[in-house]
Amino acid sequence: MQTILVASSKGGAGKTTLATQLAGHFAVAGKATVLVDADPQRSATRWCERRADLDAAVLPLDGHARAYHRQLPDGVGRVIIDAPAGAMADELEPFLDAADVVLVPVLPSTIDLEATAGFLNGLGRVGRVRKGKLAVGLVANRVKPWTALGQQALEQLHAWPYPLVATLRDSQAYVLLAALGRCVFDYRSEQMRGHQEDFAPLLRWLKKHT
Repeated sequence: MQTILVASSKGGAGKTTLATQLAGHFAVAGKATVLVDADPQRSATRWCERRADLDAAVLPLDGHARAYHRQLPDGVGRVIIDAPAGAMADELEPFLDAADVVLVPVLPSTIDLEATAGFLNGLGRVGRVRKGKLAVGLVANRVKPWTALGQQALEQLHAWPYPLVATLRDSQAYVLLAALGRCVFDYRSEQMRGHQEDFAPLLRWLKKHT
């Protein structure tokens, strides 16, 4: 079982979008997948409920109970944790203890980059992260790489001490998919294939840490 914590101290960075898309990918791939929703907005739980009738359903668990691990059914292959919005590293201790990897979504703006830098500094003080026993990966989200701002943001992220493991395009598709309880991996269209390719380096990185 691999546990993936998706966390960011900056609201609106795409944390829940990343968590749900990953959960959808693993479910479509045939792995029993649980999505632990620790965000007060409960968006991840509603996403799970919308796809409950699919063969690739994802089981939602309440992350506020802090004892969610006792509710994990046998045979679970992947656990995705959607961390509380705005939480700093010292507030995530129970989730960090359970995690095998941490993913941090970042938007390409000065405000988001500065907020994320502070969050990563806090993560760097966590014992397992400091000792290299808990991998942290950055995911650039809603990026327009053809713009000067997008290029500058990517250059800055590449200079940070944690690897940039994926760059996700700015797309309204994710808004529509959230409303439907779907993910990009549920479809085989040409448009969705491009979105799936954005996730490919992230999925390879996660596989290395399984």
